[in-house]
Amino acid sequence: MSISDLYSSGFKQRNRDHFAAIVRVALSDGIISNEEEAFINRLAINLEIEDDEVETIKNNINDYPINPPHSEQHRLERLYDLSRMVFADHIADQAERKLMTRLVVGLGFPTAKSETIIEKAFRLIEQGTNIETFIAEFHK
Repeated sequence: MSISDLYSSGFKQRNRDHFAAIVRVALSDGIISNEEEAFINRLAINLEIEDDEVETIKNNINDYPINPPHSEQHRLERLYDLSRMVFADHIADQAERKLMTRLVVGLGFPTAKSETIIEKAFRLIEQGTNIETFIAEFHK
């Protein structure tokens, strides 16, 4: 196996893990709404997740652990995507908020600050903030 094959495999694994975390949020209320499905499908294309793998992940979500990214930049990018997923159906119900707390901690954010981070992320998403502004707001 060449070095490029190792990188490609690791890159695909991180994308798959990120995708699975977002699918986990979408499934937190037991169903995936049309808006969530559309977001999942767009994300699958962007992360190069094949259709059959999307279905496998949806059907076996517990087989995909949350692997936190190492850099703050990547954690914030994932937080942005997860926050957008929660608001894809315009509802952030209690089940989604509870799961979001677990995902935020799983991404490597401090447990003690998880609620504050979630509230700020949700507020920024509700305002229609783009990813660059979202990340900049967390660096203030």
